[in-house]
Amino acid sequence: MTASLWRDRIVVPDAGGLSRAAALLRSGSVVAFPTETVYGLGADAFDEKAVGEIYRLKKRPTWNPLIVHVADVAAARALAADWPDTAEDLAARFWPGPLTLVVRRASHLPGIGASNDTVAVRVPAHPVALDLLRASGLPLAAPSANRSEGISPTTAEHVVRSLPDVPMVLDGGPCSWGIESTVLDLTGDVPRLLRPGALSLRVLRDAAGPIALPGPGVEDGADRSSPGMSRRHYAPRARVVLCEDVLSVDRSGLTEPIAVLSYEGTDGTEILSADPREYAADLYAALHRLDDEGYPTILILQPPRTEDWLAVRDRLSRAAA
Repeated sequence: MTASLWRDRIVVPDAGGLSRAAALLRSGSVVAFPTETVYGLGADAFDEKAVGEIYRLKKRPTWNPLIVHVADVAAARALAADWPDTAEDLAARFWPGPLTLVVRRASHLPGIGASNDTVAVRVPAHPVALDLLRASGLPLAAPSANRSEGISPTTAEHVVRSLPDVPMVLDGGPCSWGIESTVLDLTGDVPRLLRPGALSLRVLRDAAGPIALPGPGVEDGADRSSPGMSRRHYAPRARVVLCEDVLSVDRSGLTEPIAVLSYEGTDGTEILSADPREYAADLYAALHRLDDEGYPTILILQPPRTEDWLAVRDRLSRAAA
């Protein structure tokens, strides 16, 4: 897609742009918009045909559920058959923000890709996302705005490169967190982490007490309550190889040229921050850039095996699957 066509699709989120986007959504179309985590591809959560357009554009399997974005806690409660006290407490503490809560789904809400009776819901913190939710008056089912299994987009340009047929992208600049929301399942006796993300497990434990950890990725087609649980996800076109030492790894079987990502400085290495939040914020942008530069192989130094790096390690392991 040429730069001129990009400009036709990428829209400034001023009053006019938001009005056009809201009209598209109310007409049953889709719109890409920024959140504080990554860009999402949104559609009216109550319009099954519009939600189907999300799956079509992304080439996303229908068994992979979507997160519903809402403007406030009251709108989230309206989508739930049961809203436990833990949900109320966590919403008061972390919304708007990068936390998704899985609760029992109200009977009037379609399943949105989930084959069970749950819904994943959150209130995003990005002002453009909140403005769009209010302007449209709709709850928006919105996965990341990229081809299925690919790298999540953190800029408007990433969206149109991955989804050239998307009708509109509201440009809110680079996403501040750069990694998806944390997903917490509240339908059991103990909250269960389904997807590590921007909000750290340590912070969640301080608020919610004990949290059960996720198991290994589920097989394609298997029931799930959250996106981001497949074994392969968040992957560039290049082959991703994780290693414990970028200098001594055997490169004989790897296709050159080889890009290297690390939080430690070595010759020929692209350096990301040694701070896990800053690393996460830059990771997808770096993978997009290396893909655009045509590297067939990306060698990545494994981050530390600590809880603070849990979300980054999760994304890297799925990208390398």
